[in-house]
Amino acid sequence: MDELMVPAWTSVLPPLIAIGLALATREVVLSLFAGLWLGALLLAGYDPVGGTLDSLDYAVGALSDPDHASIIVFSMLLGGMVGVISRNGGTRGVVDALGQFATNRKRGQLFTSLGAATLFFDDYAGTLIVGNSMRPLTDRLRISREKLAYIVDSTAAPLAVLGVVSTWIGFEIGQIQSALEQAAGQTTDAALRAELLAGAENPFNVFLHSIPYLFYPILTIGFLVMVAVTGREFGPMLHAERRAASGGGLLRPGAMPAADTSSGTFAAKEGQPLRWYNAAVPVGVVVAVALVSLYSTGASALPPEERTLRAIIGEANPFSSLLWAAFAGCVVAIAMSVAQRILTVKESLEAWLAGMQSMLLAMIILVLAWSLGSVTQDLGTGQFLAGLLSDALPLAALPPLVFVIAAATSFATGTSWGTMAILFPVVIPLAVAMGAGVGFAGGSEYTILLGAISSVMGGAVFGDHCSPISDTTVLSSMSSSCDHIDHVRTQLPYAVTVAVVALLVGDIPTSFGFPPLVSIVIGLGVLYAALRIAGRPVVEAGRVPAVAEDVSERVLVDPVRAD
Repeated sequence: MDELMVPAWTSVLPPLIAIGLALATREVVLSLFAGLWLGALLLAGYDPVGGTLDSLDYAVGALSDPDHASIIVFSMLLGGMVGVISRNGGTRGVVDALGQFATNRKRGQLFTSLGAATLFFDDYAGTLIVGNSMRPLTDRLRISREKLAYIVDSTAAPLAVLGVVSTWIGFEIGQIQSALEQAAGQTTDAALRAELLAGAENPFNVFLHSIPYLFYPILTIGFLVMVAVTGREFGPMLHAERRAASGGGLLRPGAMPAADTSSGTFAAKEGQPLRWYNAAVPVGVVVAVALVSLYSTGASALPPEERTLRAIIGEANPFSSLLWAAFAGCVVAIAMSVAQRILTVKESLEAWLAGMQSMLLAMIILVLAWSLGSVTQDLGTGQFLAGLLSDALPLAALPPLVFVIAAATSFATGTSWGTMAILFPVVIPLAVAMGAGVGFAGGSEYTILLGAISSVMGGAVFGDHCSPISDTTVLSSMSSSCDHIDHVRTQLPYAVTVAVVALLVGDIPTSFGFPPLVSIVIGLGVLYAALRIAGRPVVEAGRVPAVAEDVSERVLVDPVRAD
């Protein structure tokens, strides 16, 4: 930042401006570009012309990243597949079939959560597949799009960060390993160095030990189930759910869904059978091909003697795997539609293109979010926030402080992985230098180190949940066809509530030796009590129809009642 001749604290201004404007105006595209332009302006030395040109360069850079390009193509292909299975009647067939079991809002939410849990191996796959697949069912049960987006978002990253077999595990243990090696190289204590290097040789064990301290992800999943079972809501989500349940519309009047499925092109073709397997089979193909591809790409990167399931998933290429999976799903959906003479080839392609077009706004938001993330990286936003950590603090204060710093970093940068990459090299050596490495193989000091490690991961997921510039938040809005800012505003109170309980009941007490499993039980009890006290029931107006309705043309304002 010295080279730019601007104070270091200005590095947080671009994300703060983008987030503040988005929440205040609900114009997410304009807000993201404003933050991007301000960051580019700072990097250009306050040259407005140079800053504007650099803003466009950042957008091009986001598109040229191979992983980003894979996510965009995957999302577009999945949107195309959804367009086909909607047009051929498959989605309405699934709704009719599941409607026999998910007969009320509670069961609908639990079914959706269960569906997300089965895709724990990747947060992108869980977000995009579950949101698109379960949306017709939740629409029929008058569950708001905001609630669907919350369920999708709150089961994606929390499950992925906890999973011992997921696309996250390789990244996480790699970061832990390199940070332990860095800490070993900085200590002069030979015994401690040997223990740290031994831990670096098997970082997976360190990760396993840290799982009980991942309070925010664990409590988030528990709270999600509580909300579904009790039927109680609070804050903006209460208004959204009462609006939808009473027939006032699945979306807020005037909302702008991140993916628009209100077009008549998404309605099932009249006079054709509504067969559930026309949707279930393509979605199943997507999941199956993704799993097989994850295994094959991971196995090919390892010698035969190292091909354990954990190692294979850790080395897998999730982006290529998801890309192949979505393409296979599109081919199968079109082939089934044509083979059964439900749609012609032309009609199938038209539905496919309409599905891809519905993703356009979400892709613009995603590219701008990535561009803003690149700007914050070049400005050193994450390093500035990480620098707020101080070794003058008491050792027991480290885990809760790390959680707060990780949340702020993830919120400002919109990336949980980026936050972990920034903080792990800072937090683990700092914890060891403060004494947390003493008795590395066990003891109270080791629990401080585990708490600090888990706080990086838990705080990164929390900040990612709250940030409107997070890619998973954008994808949750897109797959649920929900207004992006409405999703952020309704999810924020829930995420903050869980985070406060996780911090007060989990991170702080366990820093003083309190058992983490007891903290989890107490945390779940506190959340349940808070929901019973602050939450209010959502009462439906009228009986949910036994057969799926075509809600595609009335999601904005239901004619029964408008709030």
